[in-house]
Amino acid sequence: MENFSVIHEHCTIALLMNVVVSALAFFLLLSVLILIHEWGHFSAARFFKVVVEEFGFGLPPKAKKLFKKGGTEFTINWIPFGGFVRLKGESAMTEKERRAKGSFGAAPVYARVIILLAGVFMNLLLALIIFTIGFSGANWIPTYTTLEQMEEAGKSGEIHLVMSVMIDDIISGGGAAKIGVPPKSVLVSIDGEEISHVSEVSAMQEGKSKVAYGIASFTEGVVGEDITNYQVTLRDGKSGIVIVPYPLELSAPNRNVFSAFGLALRESSVMMTQTVIGIGKLVSSIVSTGKVPEGIAGIVGIAQLTHGAVQEGFMHYLRLVALLSLSLAALNVLPFPALDGGRLIFVLAEWISRRPVNRTFEVTTNAIGFVFLLLLILLITFNDIVRLF
Repeated sequence: MENFSVIHEHCTIALLMNVVVSALAFFLLLSVLILIHEWGHFSAARFFKVVVEEFGFGLPPKAKKLFKKGGTEFTINWIPFGGFVRLKGESAMTEKERRAKGSFGAAPVYARVIILLAGVFMNLLLALIIFTIGFSGANWIPTYTTLEQMEEAGKSGEIHLVMSVMIDDIISGGGAAKIGVPPKSVLVSIDGEEISHVSEVSAMQEGKSKVAYGIASFTEGVVGEDITNYQVTLRDGKSGIVIVPYPLELSAPNRNVFSAFGLALRESSVMMTQTVIGIGKLVSSIVSTGKVPEGIAGIVGIAQLTHGAVQEGFMHYLRLVALLSLSLAALNVLPFPALDGGRLIFVLAEWISRRPVNRTFEVTTNAIGFVFLLLLILLITFNDIVRLF
């Protein structure tokens, strides 16, 4: 009984440690992504002589002033996530205040464009650095959106790939069902000839009334060594099995930093495209059905992903940081009010029309956009919580 108590105590401590580590990793992830984004705005503003009145660690309300340097007040805030920068003249309502020396509105159009996009650039840069490290040092596998892309990468030597034929399901009443062919197994051979692709099956069965299937078990991602033969009767060249391609072996060769950087660029492009597509599906689904589609995660969902990545190891966690950094970049560049892309539209509108945009209209539009984004975040978070139960 005493031993059981000790084991129980150790398990409880281990569980608590896992929770604490995951919570810290989640906090660090969000803070790093947002602070790097804000540092981009801060650095660009300083470069173009725009006064940065405040650089806040965390979100308001303000808890403590740390120090003041170069005209910028560095502060700690009570909400311990991310941070923000406050530029001179950002909240000014009169044209005189907006155009005052050192104000954001007084900077040339090209400078304001760079300042607004600098946060997105920093998130992209972070992702590129992480992906380059991962593809060169950890031999990460790139993301492929189709099987054809993966197979082409295997042929080119970008990855090492061995395909297999997985029996996904057995159709009732078919020859395979009658002889007892097990589902979730691997079809290794037909009549003694090895196969590695689903396209080979139909050709090898054409014109035959019976074939011998060589079947290997498949348990927890491992193919069994023993092969069991099944004499299967065919009807119109079909045995009644549902087959799908499955990557039996998938690994990456050693890469130099230049090829890794090339893959990092492509990976960033793929992930940002997928993020934009996902945002489009989110908006479409909410408008048409009022529901958040599968695969969209909010704060709670990201916390779950962080916990899973921490359990799998540091490099998995690092890849999650890169993916979320790209997601933040893709989201912020969208031309939506309150986002960097939305603010960019107002700057470009001023440049094209050669006159300032009505300040009341701009502030109101951004406020409405912010409220919409806040409601969207709450809806996605609520959906995350519902999925937990």
